[in-house]
Amino acid sequence: MTHPVFVIDDDDGMRDALVEMLGAEGITARGFASGVDFLERLPDAESACVLTDVRMPGLSGVDLVQRLLEAKGARWPIVVITGHAEVTTAVALMKAGVVDFIEKPFEPQRLIEAIRGSLKLIEWRRNRAEAAEAVRQGLARLSPRERQVFDALVEGRSSKEIAANLSISPRTVEIFRSNVMHKMGAANLPALIRMSLHIEQV
Repeated sequence: MTHPVFVIDDDDGMRDALVEMLGAEGITARGFASGVDFLERLPDAESACVLTDVRMPGLSGVDLVQRLLEAKGARWPIVVITGHAEVTTAVALMKAGVVDFIEKPFEPQRLIEAIRGSLKLIEWRRNRAEAAEAVRQGLARLSPRERQVFDALVEGRSSKEIAANLSISPRTVEIFRSNVMHKMGAANLPALIRMSLHIEQV
């Protein structure tokens, strides 16, 4: 899946150069002259990376970042370009959710690495979300008793311990365990435990 990069900079020459540089790397990029222009024509993309300067007339990069984080959240990773005097601001933005900042003057490769890292982050988050959804669907198929067995298994409890805790026979535990594995699509206990790591996301 190709994720676009939206470049926002009021400097026409810089903006065009950045779009051209990204394009030469096989990255789909589109430029916008200001934060206001970008928000007014906010692209309809499920996921994208945004590269924006911090210091711009009208709507500043800081204000733009705050609005984007509210509107798009983690689906649109943001990289900011900043001058030396604005590093403190850039650090604050990273704490707010920006994934990286590029300090001027910068090496082209540094920027490319930051953008590629952001695009990989999109894919990682998407894969993680899909895995979490698969776990959610699996959990929904479990009966209340099967969910109890699932929780006990991922906590590392043995069949004997589960049987004693639930007041059922070890043989019955094994039946429930088999049902859990089948409904969750887990080939073995380690796979089931890995699935449990996604529960907090569902």
